[in-house]
Amino acid sequence: MSKPKILGKILYDYDDIQKRAKELAAQIDKDYEGEDLILLCTLKGSVLWFADILKYMEHDCRIDFISASSYGSATSTSGVVKINFDPNINMYNAHVLVIEDIVDSGITLKYVMDKLAERGPKSVKVCTMLNKEARRTADFHADYVGFEIDDLFIIGYGLDYDQRLRGLPYISYLEEDDVESL
Repeated sequence: MSKPKILGKILYDYDDIQKRAKELAAQIDKDYEGEDLILLCTLKGSVLWFADILKYMEHDCRIDFISASSYGSATSTSGVVKINFDPNINMYNAHVLVIEDIVDSGITLKYVMDKLAERGPKSVKVCTMLNKEARRTADFHADYVGFEIDDLFIIGYGLDYDQRLRGLPYISYLEEDDVESL
């Protein structure tokens, strides 16, 4: 089996990601000990991070999925959030932890959090793999953060470029000349 070609500049390799997922899973276990917890995976980008958090947790929790976007096919937010896939799970009186790939502008997550809060959970919090404060326009912060990043175009480990490169086993970023060669 050949080693995959490295695309972009690697920020975090597979081992870095696994180490951080284990640390956050342990913290989540501690914080929600004895509580009814629902992990809510945001599709599509957070699937790998969600699986890592879930597999390292000892807490027995329920899971579901949501898909929302304010980007469409653009590379910057339109500011209008659309929920494309709504979770079916009953959240009433449970703690909900949204597992996200990246918090960028914060617009989509703030909207999603407000909508989830309408369902009567005890709490709604966010665990994000990547936090990009430089692009934040909404008053929003994540409760659990894997890694803080600069304002870079991130790919890999669930994050895509034009619906590609999600399966890379690392997190990297692309520069303009990298995009032209894809």
